[in-house]
Order: sequence, then structure tokens, then C-alpha cells
Amino acid sequence: MFTGIIEAIGSIRAMTPKGGDVRVYVATGKLDLGDVKLGDSIAVNGVCLTAVELPGDGFWADVSRETLARTAFVDLKPGSAVNLEKALTPTSRLGGHLVSGHVDGVGEIVARADNARAVQFKVRAPRELARYIAHKGSITVDGTSLTVNAVDGAEFELTIVPHTLAETIMVDYQAGRKVNLEVDLLARYLERLLLGDKAAEPKASGLTESFLAEHGYLNK
Repeated sequence: MFTGIIEAIGSIRAMTPKGGDVRVYVATGKLDLGDVKLGDSIAVNGVCLTAVELPGDGFWADVSRETLARTAFVDLKPGSAVNLEKALTPTSRLGGHLVSGHVDGVGEIVARADNARAVQFKVRAPRELARYIAHKGSITVDGTSLTVNAVDGAEFELTIVPHTLAETIMVDYQAGRKVNLEVDLLARYLERLLLGDKAAEPKASGLTESFLAEHGYLNK
């Protein structure tokens, strides 16, 4: 588990094909690896990776085909900057929100505009994730815990303050960039709970419009 509070900006130093997937070396910059052991988890742009080698100034991790297919990791290359966060410990401050490091989908930056000293971003999420994104709710973008300021269909807006711009890779975001999205865990669990006994039925993966109408949720 993670908090979505980025601890350092690192960079991809190497990506090596290995047995059908990829082994990646992440240089971790100012991230303190003193308490990191082999097998520990580190979030890289919101993707939970397992450290399999610790050469000193970074770590090697294996990236599966599943991860490459479902995240924006496939767009990274040696030299790409990445957000880094070590796994949550029992004594950590929960400054953001609970983040699993399991990416739900890939979004796209569709607009960027200055807003005083902050920057306003508009992001388009995959259609199937729109129901989990709420005004003033939480969302994780490339591992960064953020508050949704407005929602319009599958698009949502973020206002990024100077500190977050300075401490994350968001300063480099421009229209067209692909980003990893993880929706709020509570929204996922609430959806499953609302299914009730239907959750045990095959392919009961989410709330359909017909289910919501049948139970009167669309009229409330």
C-alpha cells in the first residue's frame, strides 16, 4: 500500500527484454533506500514494482506483460523521469489517500492552463472508470494522490499547486501525454457491496445501468 505522496523523482536507466517481458532499472535519485530490502515494493508512476536487485543507487524490477499492457509503462524509455514512493509502513503519515499501486487504466492529458501560480489540467479517463471519479474525490495520477476539482463525463480537472509541480513529474505534462490512473479504493468496494448477492454471479464485475435502474438508484 502507498499514500500517493511522492517521495522523489527518479529516472529509467535501462529497460531490458527478458523472457517475453521486461526488466527495468530505476535510478532513485534522492529516495532513501537504506531501509529497502529485496522483495520490497516501490511505486513507479503509481505502478507497484518489486525490487529484485539493489545495486546502491537504484533498483531492478521485473515488469510483466500484464503491466505493460494495462499501464503507460510501455511509453517509458531510458531517461524518462518517474515518480517514486516507497511502500506505506505502520508509522507513516497518511498524507494522501490509500493507494494500492494497481493501475486501473490509462488516461490522457487533454488540456493544460495556468491558474495563478498553479496549473490546471484536464484529464480524460477511460469510459469504464468514469463512474468512480467524483467531484472533490481522490484519484491517483502517475502515483500522485490528487483531488478532483470538476467532472464532466469521463473528463476531470485537477489544480496542481507549485509544491506538487516541483516534487513530481507533473511539471512536464502536456496535452497528449498518457498517465496511469488508479481510482479510489473505497469507490471500488462500495460498488461491489451494492451488488449484494449478485456479486456471487459470474461476470458480476460492476454496476450496470440496468442494475441501477432496477434498484431505483437512477431515480434518487
